[in-house]
Amino acid sequence: MPTTLKAAVIGSGLISKEHLSFLAQSDRAQLVGVCDLSLAAAKYAAQRFQAEQAYTDYRQMLSEASPDVVHILTPPQTHTTIATHCLEAGAHVICEKPIAPTHAEFQALWQVAERVDRQLIENHNYRFNQPIQAIEQLVQQGKLGEVQEVEVRLSLDIRAAGGRFADENLPSPIHKLPAGVIHDFITHLSYLVLRFLPRIDRVGAAWSNHGGGDLFKYDDLDAIVIGGTTHARIRFSCRTQPEGLVLSVRGSEGYVETDLFRPYLYRVIPRVGGKQLSPLVNQWVNGWGLMRASTTNFWNKVMQRTAYEGLHTMLQQTYEALSTNQPLPIRFEDMERTSQLVEALLAEENRI
Repeated sequence: MPTTLKAAVIGSGLISKEHLSFLAQSDRAQLVGVCDLSLAAAKYAAQRFQAEQAYTDYRQMLSEASPDVVHILTPPQTHTTIATHCLEAGAHVICEKPIAPTHAEFQALWQVAERVDRQLIENHNYRFNQPIQAIEQLVQQGKLGEVQEVEVRLSLDIRAAGGRFADENLPSPIHKLPAGVIHDFITHLSYLVLRFLPRIDRVGAAWSNHGGGDLFKYDDLDAIVIGGTTHARIRFSCRTQPEGLVLSVRGSEGYVETDLFRPYLYRVIPRVGGKQLSPLVNQWVNGWGLMRASTTNFWNKVMQRTAYEGLHTMLQQTYEALSTNQPLPIRFEDMERTSQLVEALLAEENRI
């Protein structure tokens, strides 16, 4: 029989809406507590998402509510301490990215999870968005041939006036991460690249602060990662528009591309008719696909649906795995490789 797990959330920031909305409607979760340093914020979240209790002290929540699973949605610098306490209290931990500021801290946290026999999961939500799943399926089916190039590009105006990262009077704690604000997004870029990169042989990273000033450590990243014969590019820019999260995968037979902010799937693959007719068939098929995607994306905009659809899928699979003692959708190897790549991108010896 399915098992219902007692769940709690620490942190009621922007991303908490996605976690809490999942927990409020999941038949695998019972939301027993929401914790935030602000009592008003905790009470509001608890009331809106039907949590049993609001807290300002997460250790009190661990003691009184005894959750089976805790979602940690606090600033990254706090993850290691909070996750350690949650694991040692007997709870599985689902943690927002980056799970730890450094690879060494991640390894130490994993050792705690191993010691107390609890699960530790980092949020790799974009992996579970439908376009990414479709691209992985194309690769597995050999539709692209042998993967040769991967590019992940995030265009995001982190310097926008009035934005959450641009207030010099109330700086975000994210600025204190080793790579500053970009560090808050680089986990996403890394795990997406690693879905199609067999290994990491060489890394070169150009970190820049084109906008200047002391608030931002960096506002631009251009990196190349090579594994075997596969080349991957990781690109972050706050100066290019429109904003988007674009993934493209190129193989020996074709290529595919999507933008997770405005989802579509553009496929150039061998078609019926061989090399002579494949280009025309691809244009026709992709044209219809883009028209359908534009209609869907317009409706999603009206309904205020976001790019977090993969988060709900990931959480559903995670709770099902925890409830039935099955393998988790995010494995240690996934988190380990991601953490290693982030560390390599930051390493001084890999700067170009």
